[in-house]
Amino acid sequence: MDTDVAVSLTADGVTVDASDAALLRAVDSEGSLNAAATALGRSYSRAHKRLTVLEETLGSLVERERGGEGGGGSVLTDRGRELLTQFARVHTVVSGTAAADVIALSGTVRERSGRLVTAESPAGELHAIVVGGDRDPSVDTGDDVTVTLTADAVTLQEPDATLSATRTSARNRLRGTVTAVDERDGVATITVDVGAATPIPVLVTAASRARLDLEPGDPVVATFKATAARVTRLSEE
Repeated sequence: MDTDVAVSLTADGVTVDASDAALLRAVDSEGSLNAAATALGRSYSRAHKRLTVLEETLGSLVERERGGEGGGGSVLTDRGRELLTQFARVHTVVSGTAAADVIALSGTVRERSGRLVTAESPAGELHAIVVGGDRDPSVDTGDDVTVTLTADAVTLQEPDATLSATRTSARNRLRGTVTAVDERDGVATITVDVGAATPIPVLVTAASRARLDLEPGDPVVATFKATAARVTRLSEE
């Protein structure tokens, strides 16, 4: 969630600010440093230089992958994800906002292509990225899995205004019904029944809630990018 509060984190003697956190999140969602820089409106050289400075002190934050079905790309290392988690905790304390809820959806893998997994679920077709990257063999066709993402990664749209899946990068499109609205401090948590075991929470701004005029009983479409969701195989008992 965007905020006007300036937040920074000092780790191992280097200061990590909101701009740095945004770069790491963009690498995670876009799949490469070049695409991340483009998405943020920055030059590749500037983004690469800043990442190099951070990694000289903090260690490897981004792993560059080469080849494969997806043509290579970049993923965050465990250290990179740990740094984002630390930053989010500081952001929560400083800004006084609650951390976004985590959404978990169960499904069965129908297809896997590189890092991208397509799964069938009671909520509909799900597209997500394998946590361990292209080389992770733990998720395969027929596996029961859990797809997770945060409530602030979901966008709500009116059913009649929805673009077809071929005209948007948000490949996940779950139709549902609003069951509850909780608005406070400029944000609103919209609870939506999409046919899963439990309704999902979606975090939007109060302005977005007002623009869509969302109330319990309203039909909506919950959308999110495959790159915003992570898939893991259910543990076998």
